[in-house]
Amino acid sequence: MTAVSNRLLSVEEAREAILAAIPGPTDDEVVYLSEARGRILAEDVMSLTALPPWDNSAMDGYAVRAADVAAAGEASPVLLDVIGEVRAGQAPEQEVERGAAIRIATGAPIPPRADAVVQVELTTPADADGSPAGDRGRDATGPLPPRILVHAAVARGTAIRRAGDDLPEATHILSTGTRLSPAVIALAAGAGNETLRVHRLPKIAIMATGDEVRAAGRDLGPAGIPDANGPGLTALAEEAGGSALNYGIARDRIEDVRARLRAARAGEVDAMIVSGGVSVGPYDVVRAAFEEIGRIELWRVAVQPGKPFVFGVVDRGPDDRTLLFGLPGNPVSTFVTFELFVRPAIRRLAGWPSDRLVRSVDRGVLRDDVSKASGRRAFLRVVADRDPHGATVRDADGRVPVRLAGGGRGQGSHVLSALAIADALAIVPESVDRLAAGSPVDLWWLDRD
Repeated sequence: MTAVSNRLLSVEEAREAILAAIPGPTDDEVVYLSEARGRILAEDVMSLTALPPWDNSAMDGYAVRAADVAAAGEASPVLLDVIGEVRAGQAPEQEVERGAAIRIATGAPIPPRADAVVQVELTTPADADGSPAGDRGRDATGPLPPRILVHAAVARGTAIRRAGDDLPEATHILSTGTRLSPAVIALAAGAGNETLRVHRLPKIAIMATGDEVRAAGRDLGPAGIPDANGPGLTALAEEAGGSALNYGIARDRIEDVRARLRAARAGEVDAMIVSGGVSVGPYDVVRAAFEEIGRIELWRVAVQPGKPFVFGVVDRGPDDRTLLFGLPGNPVSTFVTFELFVRPAIRRLAGWPSDRLVRSVDRGVLRDDVSKASGRRAFLRVVADRDPHGATVRDADGRVPVRLAGGGRGQGSHVLSALAIADALAIVPESVDRLAAGSPVDLWWLDRD
């Protein structure tokens, strides 16, 4: 095997080595907006049209000349002739003459020579003789009235959204590296873009190992256990921005692991994630299999849980390689090491900016006493205190009070139930073995970028 230091690496050392092994993001491709959610832009985006493209009405009402209604009041309404209407999606066919009004819908283009819109609630439909039209209220339903009474003055520009108020045409609206959220996609569409150039989704091979591991729904027999890592890693990889490919469950035999890794390599995946088989037991064969198809870059990290973590690469050509991640088999250890090392790598492959690869840090304060292994950084699964409305609370110092998920037993590396209810990971540094309730901690929220 390649000589790899047995020294426990720090989180930062391991992460920096992993990120340094990634030449750059995946290549780019053009996709329709319907396929763009969650993708990362590979080039800047410009507005192809002004937004809005033309002056339009901000409300239902009547397009008027402000000077015609300058003297209007509740007790002294101004009478105007209604000479037509304009609907949303319809170009005006008339201009607003003096003493006249055109009924207008929200979003409809402003007719020529109109300089204000009076909202419908400030008008009363009137008959040709100027008297209020029957029992019709102050709304715009029903047939077009011949005249209206305007009960309030409006200034020029009232309720008019000017062309380009939101975005002028040919304006830079999105930068390379932007994640395409629903709101960002709406902006791109509103600016006239049908397609966007994005980074290809990284292809991530997922494989579990273990003679005892069974696919969900299969008979467990006398010594089987359901596979939590395969489905969990699939969800994590996709949430991080990758496209997950299932390579099944390998037996604790090097020939089985090797064959699946070679199949993934032939599929030109960007990364392979294997859970289990990375420690030093007689049936831990993943490291050896990694050595046969590539090379090991690092092994073992000073974290709890998740010390037996391995990372390697398979070189496919200049600046072209597949990443190899060997994660511990206990499901919480799998989850934590993915968060620390694999998630940032997938994000870099997917084109995320460097300052968005790792979760941001918040401040918390422990409600429980905690202890951990000496010399290792612990990532505790915690739940946050919340108010009756479900919002997280903060103390006078701006810290979020947190409790151990599942109590003391919930911190075992096999306890999935506590992981599932955790809001965050609380970080206890290597230099500390115990923390008393009331101690400050850093937090990584698990439901935020």
